[in-house]
Amino acid sequence: MAVEMHAGLASEGGSKLKMLLTFVDTLPNGSEKGIYYALDLGGTNFRVLRVQLGGQRSILETDVERQPIPQHLMTSTSEDLFDFIASSLKEFVEKEGDVSDTTLMRRRELGFTFSFPVKQTSVSTGILIKWTKGFGIEDTVGREVSECLEQAMARKGLNMRVAALVNDTVGTLALGHYHDPDTIAAVIIGTGTNACYLERTDAIIKCQGLLTTSGGMVVNMEWGNFWSSHLPRTSYDIELDADSPNPNDQGFEKMISGMYLGDIVRRVILRMSHEADIFGDALPKLSMPFILRTPLMAEMHEDDSPELTEVARILKDTLEIPDVPSKVRKLVVKVCDVVTRRAARLAAAGIVGILKKIGRDGSGGITGGRSRSDIKMKRTVVAIEGGLYTSYTMFREYLHEAMKEILGEEAAQHVTLMVTEDGSGVGAALLAATHSSDPVDNVQLL
Repeated sequence: MAVEMHAGLASEGGSKLKMLLTFVDTLPNGSEKGIYYALDLGGTNFRVLRVQLGGQRSILETDVERQPIPQHLMTSTSEDLFDFIASSLKEFVEKEGDVSDTTLMRRRELGFTFSFPVKQTSVSTGILIKWTKGFGIEDTVGREVSECLEQAMARKGLNMRVAALVNDTVGTLALGHYHDPDTIAAVIIGTGTNACYLERTDAIIKCQGLLTTSGGMVVNMEWGNFWSSHLPRTSYDIELDADSPNPNDQGFEKMISGMYLGDIVRRVILRMSHEADIFGDALPKLSMPFILRTPLMAEMHEDDSPELTEVARILKDTLEIPDVPSKVRKLVVKVCDVVTRRAARLAAAGIVGILKKIGRDGSGGITGGRSRSDIKMKRTVVAIEGGLYTSYTMFREYLHEAMKEILGEEAAQHVTLMVTEDGSGVGAALLAATHSSDPVDNVQLL
């Protein structure tokens, strides 16, 4: 991972890891005050948030509204989509408590989480590369997305500026850093997976001459696309990849994220049923891709009843396999365990790869034969979000176990994994505060 990170920072297309520049060079430090907004657009719903910050790392109030996007707007025109979003935003702003005419006139700052492939051009601007997740609005591709939104807000008479255009992982890092200044990386492990971290500007070789006041910049790794011949790939992974809508893409994600783990288990059970006839007759449901979702797999894995009654219920209700003997139920649990443990250990190795790249893994890039004990390790926090980590106890325990094993007991004591909630919403609002055009209590000496 660390080697591929170096390659991705050295040149465009130099690695499967894109190592995208975010232009975020300042993270929230807890002193931010005021009311800031966030818009989180990443699927068939979008959310608008109002976050009131009170300084001293305090979030005084958060209001959230969720809105579904009408199906026809997902393939309509850019103007139609962004006008719909801007109207919802305006209605939301008008609900601000104690709003006088003068405060409605005041320009508001917005953090925009836009979870689609974007070529970032500054902290607040980026060009849409392509739509995913069922969107197909041709006239937005190649355009600057913040501008599309700002023009729509202007048409609706809403005085608001996009202060930061970010993806959800960067929002998670911002939220982590707001609560704990030792936070240097963020990882999302849910349906999909990604990571970002704070890199030294002088290590970003592909952008020579890049200057930031802080000397650092957040790099969005897009680590779901990581690939290496060292990854323990099986025939099940190869088949899953070939059957997926994006073959030869997102190889790491397909081994560790919630979207895919259930289906890997299904494929293993299907092969076993063909080769050992453990379930008896024809099983049409077991041949259906993605019928076994990861939350169901987790329920089977964590079934601690003596007769494994949950396992029997899920096999019967979901896969239509009745009367499974106890011995076979135990085998199914074992398959869930192997697949989950592999995923958690790979995710842990990825996190340690980031720490290694920035010298926070305890090895310190030692030369001259000094022993590890000579190096004073800095406390290091990794913000982590996503249901696979937060809701799946066995996955989380295996990940922690592997982190200790790879780092060593001593170094692992200095690394904390901190769960954050809602980086894509609250985190984006915090970045709007940090990159606001009129920051409160932030006097610049010219």
